[in-house]
Amino acid sequence: MVDLSQYLPILIFLVIALGLSTAFVFLPMGVSYLTGTHNPNAEKNSEYECGFPAFEDPRSQFDVRFYLVAILFIVFDLEAAFLFPWAVSLDFTGWPGWITMMVFLGELLVGLAYAWKVGALDWE
Repeated sequence: MVDLSQYLPILIFLVIALGLSTAFVFLPMGVSYLTGTHNPNAEKNSEYECGFPAFEDPRSQFDVRFYLVAILFIVFDLEAAFLFPWAVSLDFTGWPGWITMMVFLGELLVGLAYAWKVGALDWE
């Protein structure tokens, strides 16, 4: 039989976390609503960053190529992040470490060739 009293601290922790997170979200909104003045006008709603009105709707959808380039950047940035510790510890890992990194770089090279062949890097 499982002793459920061992789960009581976890339940208490979850209740406190839920209460605090709810307070941190809704308490500032309530204080702002009660103490702030809500009378927007054209001057308050005008552009303040660049000084001229936007050319188009700011909530337009991005082209999927932006996301694709971002994902490819993350993949190859992580590759560089893995290469530095590998290069420092190569004398400790020896041939198995070298072979493992070459397999890793080969997989990345195959992925880059595939992305290039599919046209993921072409920008029209």
